[in-house]
Amino acid sequence: MSVITVVKVIWAIAAVGVCVLVLLHSPKGDGLGALGGQAQLFTSTKSAEETLNRATWLLLIVFMALTVILSGGWLGQAG
Repeated sequence: MSVITVVKVIWAIAAVGVCVLVLLHSPKGDGLGALGGQAQLFTSTKSAEETLNRATWLLLIVFMALTVILSGGWLGQAG
């Protein structure tokens, strides 16, 4: 498996992850994270929201960085 293929797989996983995490957000702090008892994993709603924000930003940065790398063709000839 080539480096480009691995980077594309990570890029696709990051894209799906960003979509899922954005859908978990809510303007009132509930979001879809309250379903299935996930809210009990955190000590408070504020803690859950902060963790969700950090994870979203991390995946967004990974996604955008890989987008620039892949579109710039810096990894060699894309196939």
